[in-house]
Amino acid sequence: MRVLLIEDEPRLAEAVREQVAAAGHAVDVVGRLDDAEAALRAVDYDLVLLDLHLPDGLGLDLLRTLRRAGDTRPVIILTARDQVSDRIAGLNAGADDYLVKPFDLDELSARVAAVARRYGGNPNPLMRLGPLEIDRAARRLTRDGQEVALTRREWAILEQLLQRPGAVVPKERIEETLYAFGSEIESNSVEVHVSRLRKKLGRDAIRTQRGLGYQLALEPRDAPPGQPAPGTASR
Repeated sequence: MRVLLIEDEPRLAEAVREQVAAAGHAVDVVGRLDDAEAALRAVDYDLVLLDLHLPDGLGLDLLRTLRRAGDTRPVIILTARDQVSDRIAGLNAGADDYLVKPFDLDELSARVAAVARRYGGNPNPLMRLGPLEIDRAARRLTRDGQEVALTRREWAILEQLLQRPGAVVPKERIEETLYAFGSEIESNSVEVHVSRLRKKLGRDAIRTQRGLGYQLALEPRDAPPGQPAPGTASR
């Protein structure tokens, strides 16, 4: 995913950036509302991590502005304000989740992953596609029962394809997911990463649609007895 972190405390911002990036996401960091607004206009972010108290205003005002404009991208609030009334105000303004500082970085990663799955239309972290079994929460992939190691960028591409099963994901979308501001993008970088991922998943796992993008070509398969089917949650 491409993530925008809006946080003005440098040490916390760097810790959060490193944690989220370690999970395979590209992270841009800004410390002011005006910079955040400019970034949101320029990039189609998948997720916003939002501090409430910023040097030039309140993050809650930015959130309300986004929702009034019809912006539905997920937002997780990160704040030191721990009153129940503050949480209610944040959720009522349109936040998808709310973490109180100081928070555990692993918990943040879990919440980021959960929000991403929910917005991708499949809250179940376990998926079975063709010969693949994918645990998106644990970032574990097996092919025909054999574990397959993916790089962070390969996971990022796979996540994009999993969020839109059967749909064509534009090359530009994958570029935005892979690279944060300041990163140099070579003309064939996406093709190289997709080619490496295809070798690991199977030659026919990813279909190239010339001039359009890439498409996950594997069909869901039934779960073993006693386990939930792909894309469904157990009761």
